[in-house]
Amino acid sequence: MKTKYLLLAIAIVAIAPSAFAQYSQDAIRFGTGQTGTTSRIKAIGNANVAIGGDLSSVGGNPAGLGFFTRSEVSITPEFNMSKVNSSYVGSNSTDKKNTGNFNNASVVFYNQLKKSRGESKTEGWLSVNFGASYNRTNDFYQNTYYQGKNTTSSVADYYAFLGNQAIDNDFSLDGYLEGWARNQQLINNNDDPNTYVAAPAFGGTQSNTITSTGGQTEYNFSFGANYSNKLYLGMGIGFTNIRYNYTSNFLEDNLNLENNLDFLSTYTRDQVTKGNGVNGRLGLIYKPVEAVRIGATVTTPTWYTVDDNSYEGLATRYIGGPNYSTQGDTYQAGYNLRTPFKVAGGLAVFLGKYGFITGDVEFIDYTSTKITSEEYDVTVDNNDIKRNYQSAVNARFGAEARLPGSLFLRGGYGIQGSPFKTGGSDIKTASGGLGYRFGNYYADVTYTHVKNSVTQYPYEIGDFSPPANIRNRNSNVFLTVGLRF
Repeated sequence: MKTKYLLLAIAIVAIAPSAFAQYSQDAIRFGTGQTGTTSRIKAIGNANVAIGGDLSSVGGNPAGLGFFTRSEVSITPEFNMSKVNSSYVGSNSTDKKNTGNFNNASVVFYNQLKKSRGESKTEGWLSVNFGASYNRTNDFYQNTYYQGKNTTSSVADYYAFLGNQAIDNDFSLDGYLEGWARNQQLINNNDDPNTYVAAPAFGGTQSNTITSTGGQTEYNFSFGANYSNKLYLGMGIGFTNIRYNYTSNFLEDNLNLENNLDFLSTYTRDQVTKGNGVNGRLGLIYKPVEAVRIGATVTTPTWYTVDDNSYEGLATRYIGGPNYSTQGDTYQAGYNLRTPFKVAGGLAVFLGKYGFITGDVEFIDYTSTKITSEEYDVTVDNNDIKRNYQSAVNARFGAEARLPGSLFLRGGYGIQGSPFKTGGSDIKTASGGLGYRFGNYYADVTYTHVKNSVTQYPYEIGDFSPPANIRNRNSNVFLTVGLRF
């Protein structure tokens, strides 16, 4: 795909979640991941800022490492079930996808500081513990399908709009999507050489099949220190990775009024994105009294270097007429991405041997996301981020109860604030789980149910852009097995 079309497409369709080559949307997508945690923390709503003493502290609040008095290691596989309900021009559809992944692996090494003879064993710096972890922080595996009879527009209206933009800017249509549509008889300017119009009638059946795969992972290296069993301080660094694959096949079954032939036309878009980044994290936990812990974490932006490969194609088959197929070039683009700062605070209250309750609040300003590139002008993308996105508050709450027989019962709820000013809902997560301790070993299992909704546009033509209302439902099962040594 050539640079002229890329810049034009970005300007026209950047706010559409399913749009092609719109980097502002990807920038927000890659900045909305979750902190990697164990099954225990997932069960209490992912509230981890003030707890301490859990392996989730490696990738969460590193101050929590200061609570460890023994070394520890654990692994956490997961099983995900995704269900997407869609509504498009009055018709409802459903699609599903099940996947398994490796979610978390963590280790902490306890390092007690030596005290001179006669020094207090409970005052001053008592330990500095080190940890490392692998975390899956975002999951892009999802199948989405929607279809319906569109009585107000055709995808050819989008091609005509692109053609008219090209004329207004004195661009040639040759070699671009609008030129392919003209050559495949989907748009024409027979009545006015300065204006393109769509050839199909209204009332065609449209469908979109979208497949996305990949995820974000993070490798964390942290340390946490214990001062007098009252103040805990920590610092960490994270190395992140992005893998995102997206394919969309938009099909229209309609009548071409110019040649009076029925046709099937498919517009294909494909994207492969890879990236690497780095961030830092500072944390503290303070115990004003033994039963209360107050925590805070500051996470720097993640600075990414991203490589993107995009492709599109258009194929039209006329019933009783000609067949056309045009494959575009693969367009390669590189850019740098800076995600927002994250600031979180938490409170945990321990109820003796019966368990605890805890809660976190986190603030993220998505409008501070920024894209830079030496390959193309990113002004439109950065303006779209400030115009279409907002700051958000994430809230997480949970509790753990200790039962007889070394059993633990857990439950939690979390709300991840929507980055969208319009067209998207908060992500809400309900969770519950069980834990069992036996000697130096433990096992925790957690179930989470995640739901949210978003509005997508398969193509943008102003007020007549057809919205697809997408309702996402994800059920996830996590199992952590660990060893203290």
